[in-house]
Amino acid sequence: MNNIKTGQLLLILCCVVYLIWWFRGFRPNTNVSRVGGVNGILLLITAALGIAGILFSLMPVAALTEPPIAPAVIAAAGITGYFTMLLVTKAVFHRVVTSELFLITGWTVLEMTVLNRLRAGGIIGPAGFAAMCVVIAAAFVISIVLYVAYYRMEEMKAFYAAMVPLVTEALTMAMMVAAMGSGR
Repeated sequence: MNNIKTGQLLLILCCVVYLIWWFRGFRPNTNVSRVGGVNGILLLITAALGIAGILFSLMPVAALTEPPIAPAVIAAAGITGYFTMLLVTKAVFHRVVTSELFLITGWTVLEMTVLNRLRAGGIIGPAGFAAMCVVIAAAFVISIVLYVAYYRMEEMKAFYAAMVPLVTEALTMAMMVAAMGSGR
């Protein structure tokens, strides 16, 4: 389970570096290259941390019992959820589809997969599992609401609002790491 903890910590770092990149490159009334120079390096570090975090989080784990949710169900829910959110946000809210929708949905699927594996490994008990499901769902809802609202907000408010999902997701993963240590 140390690999999962390492993966979650790498993903938390990914969120931190992404926040720095966002702050430097998307601040209103700032004209900088988002992919060149320091920002380009930050973006590469973000991608490397994200990929490493995913790989560590999904490394095979020995001694798993039957998970509470079949992995295929989580994958199917993620795919269905992504396309449902794509249609709803585009058709109902007229939101331009961006990569953030994929990242929000993918992160949710990843965290549910990690949580499912931690429960199957006996690292997190039933109460901790249920609590973390609620936390992951809340982070997803916050992210989707802000995703939809982003282009409807005043520029400076949108700039700061776009940071909130990274913070809620990092905090969610920190809670997951803490739960792994406590065995709850």
